[in-house]
Amino acid sequence: MRKIINSTYITIDGAVEGPHLWPSLGDAAKAVSYDIQMDLLNECDAVLMGRRTYDTFASAWPTRSGNSMADRMNAIQKQVVSTTLRNPTWNNTQVIGSDAMEKIRALKAQPGKDIVQYGLGQVSFALLEHGLMDEIRLWIHPIILGKKGTQSPHFLNCSPAQFDMASARALPNGIVIVNYKCKHEA
Repeated sequence: MRKIINSTYITIDGAVEGPHLWPSLGDAAKAVSYDIQMDLLNECDAVLMGRRTYDTFASAWPTRSGNSMADRMNAIQKQVVSTTLRNPTWNNTQVIGSDAMEKIRALKAQPGKDIVQYGLGQVSFALLEHGLMDEIRLWIHPIILGKKGTQSPHFLNCSPAQFDMASARALPNGIVIVNYKCKHEA
């Protein structure tokens, strides 16, 4: 069975929105970060996201080309969980409307590579609640946005979940990538 692997940038104080607006950490880990993200994309043949992540990605990625990440993101199959998106314009995008968790369960059962899930919000929380998420890779940025942040503690709307540590890796710019395997009730 295919795995669903979430990959999310997060600050120490739990912000996940607008990472492109966060203070720069410099270029000390740019190449290694790119390689890590490309390895994950190459291990997957589908991207799963919610509507807000789709809107953000669909406004940026189609305007990029000429490097392996942009070309892969634009070519890969994209599944968007949304009850309001009707006519997605981004290449290879399908909308999952009603019965989303059952459709995602069926998607996981299909043959193929793993599925990467970007964004950490309602779709992620539902995947955790239904035992469909397999791994969470948090890219913890050594930043506290504090009063500049616009969101409340991020996990308030998530059901309780437990994880086993799979790996951790510190990058030269201070980002720590923590990979957790999701524990599922038997």
